[in-house]
Amino acid sequence: MTLETRTATEIRAEGRKLVGYAATFGVETRILDFHETIAPGAFAASLRSNPDILALVDHDAGKVLARTRSGSLRLSEDAHGLKFEIALPETSLGRDILAMATRGDLGGMSFGFTVPEGGDEWRGDKRTLRNVVLHEISVVQSWPAYGGTSVQARSRQQRTDADRRIALLEMEALNVAV
Repeated sequence: MTLETRTATEIRAEGRKLVGYAATFGVETRILDFHETIAPGAFAASLRSNPDILALVDHDAGKVLARTRSGSLRLSEDAHGLKFEIALPETSLGRDILAMATRGDLGGMSFGFTVPEGGDEWRGDKRTLRNVVLHEISVVQSWPAYGGTSVQARSRQQRTDADRRIALLEMEALNVAV
């Protein structure tokens, strides 16, 4: 199986943690010459069976931010998608990522996965991911593959829904321009 990566959704800083969604369900995205959607529950089996999923920077195994085995990465599925919480390390990499998130300079989140036999469904040029083996999630510093990706930083104060919508629209406009 070939490792695939996808970029999606939102990330924000809360204290020394990054929180958000690495993938969202039911959102169609164009990947090369096909369209792809992630079905609810696509990560469930992997989250139950894989004891060590990594949080990386730009899918680089040399840039580990956290991992589920140590508890510094928490992953769960809810109705919206694959939710994450990364406790950033007190390292130069952790501080750099936190500073970039605070300034709003990150591109989004991504995830690396393989698809087991029968884990996807094709209908013409439309692919639905129903069951994937999750290997890692990544903070993406540049451009995300999925449109609508947003990266915001915030401290303990909460952003309003209007602020989040404006940030998403700004990111979508940047993705269209690229």
